[in-house]
Amino acid sequence: MLKSTLLWIFAVLFTIGIAVYQRLTGPTYPVDEEITLAGEHLEFELPRSHGGPTDAPVEIEVPDNSFDGKIKFKRLGTNDSLRTISMHYQDGKLIGHLPHQPPAGKLKYELFLEKDNEQLKANEETVVIRFKGAVPNYILIPHIILMFTAMLFSTRTGIEALIKGRQTYLYTTITLITLFLGGLVLGPMVQFHAFGDAWTGWPVGGDLTDNKTLVAFIFWLIAFFRIRKSRENRVWVIIAAVVLLAVYLIPHSALGSEYNYESGKVETGK
Repeated sequence: MLKSTLLWIFAVLFTIGIAVYQRLTGPTYPVDEEITLAGEHLEFELPRSHGGPTDAPVEIEVPDNSFDGKIKFKRLGTNDSLRTISMHYQDGKLIGHLPHQPPAGKLKYELFLEKDNEQLKANEETVVIRFKGAVPNYILIPHIILMFTAMLFSTRTGIEALIKGRQTYLYTTITLITLFLGGLVLGPMVQFHAFGDAWTGWPVGGDLTDNKTLVAFIFWLIAFFRIRKSRENRVWVIIAAVVLLAVYLIPHSALGSEYNYESGKVETGK
């Protein structure tokens, strides 16, 4: 009993670590920046994703209204000239809004802050923000929970197979079900609400998120049938667990959907 409890604790901590890794490495998560301007140290986040029909807010906490800011931006993949938005002070923040774009449309932007005639570029590298449609929480939250539940059980199942535990078949079944529901049922629903297409992986597109989910599911499906046929076929379970781990180590939303402003179509693998 103690051994099983310790293994579950390890699996939970390992899964949390993977979740943190995905949070820090994905191309749609905010960029952390900090600068010192006129003797004032400022720390802030610059968004790289925005959902819904509204403009995307860029907000910087500042000590007082003596700070000014502006945002220079253009549509990604176009020959547009840079446009400039002035930020305004409100409730301890400088606030600017990047104009709403079609689902999967992207803007690249730079932030400039000024105080006492001193101006600094606030971000070291140009930031790219991707717009998407609003995904209902009743779809998004179960999707996230099921995907990380699949990772949790995948880890625990791989360990169970390594130690030749009696629960390998049961845990394999739970992993397969949660991965199927989270990745191949709710995943396309999230994709449809966000970008207008339910599936953009193989064979219709090159979306990396869809493709890696499909690959992981196929390996777990093979593992399920092999372990059901014989409880000695544990190597397939270990392979499937390693494959899913590799999938989760690929930054989330890498090579995803991107709106082509010339054709007016959403392309994948960008």
